[in-house]
Amino acid sequence: MVPPAATAEAKTSQAQGLGAVGTSDAPVTKDPARDTILTPRFYTTDFDAMAAMDLRPNEVELEAICEEFRKDYNRHHFVRNGEFEGAADKLDPETRQVFIEFLEQSCTSEFSGFLLYKELSRRIKQKNPLLAECFAHMARDEARHAGFLNKAMGDFGLQLDLGFLTASKAYTFFKPKFIFYATYLSEKIGYWRYIAIYRHLEKNPDSKIFPIFNFFENWCQDENRHGDFFDALMKAQPKSVTGLKARLWCRFFLLAVFATMYVRDVARKEFYEALGLDAREYDKYVIAKTNETSARVFPVVLNVEHPKFYERLERLVSNNNALAKADEGTAPAPIKLLRKLPYWIANGAEMAKLYLMAPIRSEQFQPSVR
Repeated sequence: MVPPAATAEAKTSQAQGLGAVGTSDAPVTKDPARDTILTPRFYTTDFDAMAAMDLRPNEVELEAICEEFRKDYNRHHFVRNGEFEGAADKLDPETRQVFIEFLEQSCTSEFSGFLLYKELSRRIKQKNPLLAECFAHMARDEARHAGFLNKAMGDFGLQLDLGFLTASKAYTFFKPKFIFYATYLSEKIGYWRYIAIYRHLEKNPDSKIFPIFNFFENWCQDENRHGDFFDALMKAQPKSVTGLKARLWCRFFLLAVFATMYVRDVARKEFYEALGLDAREYDKYVIAKTNETSARVFPVVLNVEHPKFYERLERLVSNNNALAKADEGTAPAPIKLLRKLPYWIANGAEMAKLYLMAPIRSEQFQPSVR
């Protein structure tokens, strides 16, 4: 028999669009969020090209990083304690909903990394054992993170079916160098996101809405080490970070990652408000630090201090809001398409303007690191 409190909770959650909700002891499987341009992607790549990579230009650093991975510093870190007991019940319905969305997106993102790294380690093991071992260690970390986040969702009576995600998600193919750019930025921006939240909550403990944030300090070091690995791997493949093509692609990936994060986070600003953060100021800090860090390996970085940079990102936010509004209602699909078309075109124009803004050469931006 379901307790009356659980029944009331389920009705509230259904009214808020979360679907059926179980209990922490018997969570139900949550339907995956609808794929949009802002949701986490699943990736695949050219495994033969990865296996054939010559690591000799930077093998010493890669071996040192692999040795760090072998130590598995966070082996005993992700252990739940009594603070989780009843913590979910303390959140008001609005905070509960935005926090569940945060957990779902974070879990999906971590699980995406696990799948990619695990498949890479399996497929290249015979031909490139050092690279395969590094990917196996990172897959271990990502699986640990995803499992911990999914367990936290269970506190709210929901869980993701990760096996279903594996089979049902569309996979985006990236050449190896694009995997390097995308995953390097994902890991480094993850580090700055987690450490910024941790430091803020350390100073403002009353804003700590859930005990999972206590784990962020050590957690983000996994992200940092993963980013360092891709830094070293790109240096072992010098063509990926030298020359005109590399400069153009690095600009593209920096802009794509920063713009996606900014639009997504402003759209769910209520989550950051629940933590006592301003989503825009938080993102500006994370973007600035990730841009600075990227100068250690990328040949160019973005001029995020340019007065037009955030002005144009704000136009993307406005256009995204208009697109979401156009999706609402009962109009036929062709009518919705026509209503959204001007905003897609406007977004393309703004992204082009952002891309064409003069970048900063990394040796000029951060000469002490180069």
